[in-house]
Amino acid sequence: MTEFVSTDIRGRISFITLTRPKALNALSHDMIRAITSALDAWRDDPHVLAVVLRGEGEKGLCAGGDIRYFHEAVTAGRTDIMDFFTDEYTLNYTIATYPKPYIALMDGVVMGGGMGISQGAALRLVTEATRMAMPETAIGLFPDVGGGRFLASLAGHLGEYLGTTGVVFGAVDACEIGLADAVVPRTELPVLCERLASGDWPDSDAVLDAARAFARQSVPPAGLAPGKLAPLRDVIDHHFGLPDLPAILASLKREARCEFVGWAQETEDLLRAKRSPLMVCVTLEQVRRARKLSLADELREEWLMMRCVFNLDGRTGAEGIEGIRAMVVDKDHAPRWQHASIEAVTSADIARFFDGDRLGADHPLRELGR
Repeated sequence: MTEFVSTDIRGRISFITLTRPKALNALSHDMIRAITSALDAWRDDPHVLAVVLRGEGEKGLCAGGDIRYFHEAVTAGRTDIMDFFTDEYTLNYTIATYPKPYIALMDGVVMGGGMGISQGAALRLVTEATRMAMPETAIGLFPDVGGGRFLASLAGHLGEYLGTTGVVFGAVDACEIGLADAVVPRTELPVLCERLASGDWPDSDAVLDAARAFARQSVPPAGLAPGKLAPLRDVIDHHFGLPDLPAILASLKREARCEFVGWAQETEDLLRAKRSPLMVCVTLEQVRRARKLSLADELREEWLMMRCVFNLDGRTGAEGIEGIRAMVVDKDHAPRWQHASIEAVTSADIARFFDGDRLGADHPLRELGR
């Protein structure tokens, strides 16, 4: 396969293992191609009944895409960076529509691109160590890899809240809000893999049923942190259902209920001081638009948005490059965003991210899902 992806068929189960633990299994272009190639090969293989995705190491399944590569490619003036997103988004769609059960073991850090290769799974298992987020606005990006669509599918306005703030949450929250299906102790994941690999399964449905039964019968893992989102659902809907970010921020500032005032202040501070003003506004619009889009259309839209965020269309300023520089490359944690505040972002600034033709003849994903 490739240096950082290994594949193995045991019994009638295929395993994909991300083997880049020192980088939290961050996805390179070669890794994306290798996963796609494996799934294509197994799609029509009658011997393979199901696929299991897992990550090597104890820190996480996948922390996202290789953002250092994004910075290097764009600053070098290369435009082939969009080939990365074409292939990644195609993989996201392939997983979501795969004809055989695809089981994601979402242990440890699962963020960004790691969510993209997990959320389309037939079964999403988390553990006591799971730390999940779509944190892209902190580095001048937006929740891509279908993020607009799976955030938009959440109840109320949780999608707007999680997408704009990028807050991290654990296994209990993931299951309660619908971004995971069950919690399994991380020590039991190898047991599950062995049981699936050694089973005499008549068909794919039997494999999936067995995996689900295993999860239901698992004893809750020790050290499982309680959820934090459920008690906030009403207050999140109250604030993040407002028309735009300035209105949301003003509402957060007015929050006076003693049980929520601390959260409101922390949320306002987070949005103002630690996120790209432009990209939190763009993300709010993205999630709301995604509620009316299919996954294929959302991925096509995200591809066009990514051209904007790296200024490959020459109109918007490279917000993503500045964010990656400040937070990952130079690590000065002082990004020079295009806008001094959220209030300075105009409707025209936001609209530029959404004025492309999703079904244009030159769009590389125009045939996705058609």
